Amino acid sequence: MTDKQPTDYGAFGAKTSVVALTVSYDGAGFAGFARQQGQLTVQGELERALALLFRHEVITVGAGRTDAGVHANGQVVSFELTADELAQRSFEKLRTSLNALTPEGLVVKSIEEKPAGFSARFSAIQREYRYRIVYGPVPPLFLARYAWWVPGDEPIDVHAMRQAAEYLVGEHDFKTFCVAKSAEGQTTMRRIDSIFIFGMQHLGEHSLVIQVVGNAFLHSMVRVIVGCLVEVGLRRRPPEWIEEILLARDRRAAAQTAPAHGLTLWDVRY
Repeated sequence: MTDKQPTDYGAFGAKTSVVALTVSYDGAGFAGFARQQGQLTVQGELERALALLFRHEVITVGAGRTDAGVHANGQVVSFELTADELAQRSFEKLRTSLNALTPEGLVVKSIEEKPAGFSARFSAIQREYRYRIVYGPVPPLFLARYAWWVPGDEPIDVHAMRQAAEYLVGEHDFKTFCVAKSAEGQTTMRRIDSIFIFGMQHLGEHSLVIQVVGNAFLHSMVRVIVGCLVEVGLRRRPPEWIEEILLARDRRAAAQTAPAHGLTLWDVRY
């Protein structure tokens, strides 16, 4: 199945309304967001639960197709219901039912009705991702599932990482920063609105957070960006190297892809 934009009428001619879920999930237990035959996925489990509740197939659209192991704090998922189906239960009861029917590690946080034509994917104007890094000689405990541990004794150069990140802000061809196969036959132009790098404490453990906000992202784009910024932070490359590899438009010019478990789809704006 493929994503489709919502319509005003359902399969049987009944006028439909668009409903949007805001969901969070721990990506460790899922083979990504997008439905896959024979795999446990976020979209697949939501559609399975919706089908049980409404007794027919319900096709959903997600704001971001997160990879296996990637987490979400504010993923948005939209779908259509008829007026009769909307009247069957309140959104509070629907949320309770969905949370009861979906597996551990997936939570529906809120539900709301959206204007006709709304799509979680196509109506989004900004997506925010956050990547956590724990740097130092001691691995994290509480953040182990949600941060990339980068071993080291010397302080990481955050100032150089911020300088490097400036080259990525704006509209560019990000072919260097995506999985090569996913770029075939498709535009790799994207816009990054901001990249902020700051420290945070969680249960006594310090992490470095790379916040990336943009209109849309290529496959693994944020993780490749993080891998390259870490190279700069470790003083293996100068900040200007980021501009060089951006212009190269070649995945082979960039650094490693940062591990999936450090990445979280934080928020989607409409």
